[in-house]
Amino acid sequence: MKILITGNMGYIGPNVVAHFRKTHPQATLIGYDSGFFADALTTPLRFPESQIDQQYFGDVRNLPVEVLKGVDAVIHLAAISNDPMGKAYEDVTMQVNHQASVDIAKKAKQAGARAFVFASSCSVYGFADDKPRVETSELNPLTAYARSKVATEKDLQPLADKNFVVSCLRFSTACGMSPRLRLDLVLNDFVASAIATKKITILSDGTPWRPLINTKDMARSMEWGCTRSADNGGAFLVVNVGSDDWNYQVKDLAIAAQKQMPGVDVSINKDAAPDKRSYRVDFSLFRKLAPNHQPAFDLNMTVRELKEGLEAIAFHDANFRESRLIRLRMLNNLKQAGYLNEQLFWK
Repeated sequence: MKILITGNMGYIGPNVVAHFRKTHPQATLIGYDSGFFADALTTPLRFPESQIDQQYFGDVRNLPVEVLKGVDAVIHLAAISNDPMGKAYEDVTMQVNHQASVDIAKKAKQAGARAFVFASSCSVYGFADDKPRVETSELNPLTAYARSKVATEKDLQPLADKNFVVSCLRFSTACGMSPRLRLDLVLNDFVASAIATKKITILSDGTPWRPLINTKDMARSMEWGCTRSADNGGAFLVVNVGSDDWNYQVKDLAIAAQKQMPGVDVSINKDAAPDKRSYRVDFSLFRKLAPNHQPAFDLNMTVRELKEGLEAIAFHDANFRESRLIRLRMLNNLKQAGYLNEQLFWK
């Protein structure tokens, strides 16, 4: 099996590569990445791309068809990957997350690939506080990032057939340790803050709901997406990926981190305006279709993983929200240094 992984040099990609190298040791793994975050390494003992058979550098808006030659499956991770970046670069977000995604899928199908796995997001549900959302629930995307995911799902559907199986995996909020850790994600932020400052500050009133998933469990679901047949879920599938047990209020995440790090103070902004992003998600369809690829990590395991991983690199940066571990900060630094233009192309 020959697999192309776009965005392999981001936060999730290294764990996806490591998972496939373990479960499919004979597979040919190809990476394609812009390299924006290549040097943001947090576990430097082994360069993650040493597990890749071939690494290409380039923008997904200009992916050469030659890269897809002989590819059996595409795992499409590359994206402007969170709400703050989407707000700062809204036009680029639609170009990269929507237009380029559909273009790559078309090229992959023409090249003979049989599977396309798209990293979508549960953020498409936006605000949904009444009951857990299923795949057929009304969508309420509140940000450019979420809107880009909705648009891509819609435009991928016509491409799917029995010879080109498309899986849109609506992921819960990512968390957990990675060779290129991000600290602009809620649980990761809380654990980093607890270690560096002995404090966790919740900017909201703590009540918004979020489903979470460890990046290593995301990798498990992508393996399933690459190998599933059209008989298992249909040629085109949109599915929520995560676990019902991982629907938490934000304050619960802070308390879970506090319990494993005694002496950490948690403060909640009770006067904060309501957070418009709040949703619970139903994962029963994923349990039914992928019984052998269900999440293996729970919240406490993930907090320990983050704590041990950060301590292993002697993390102590109390100002980490201004560091290279915050993706928007990294992009802005590259642009201000003259390396990227306004459209985030390398100069």
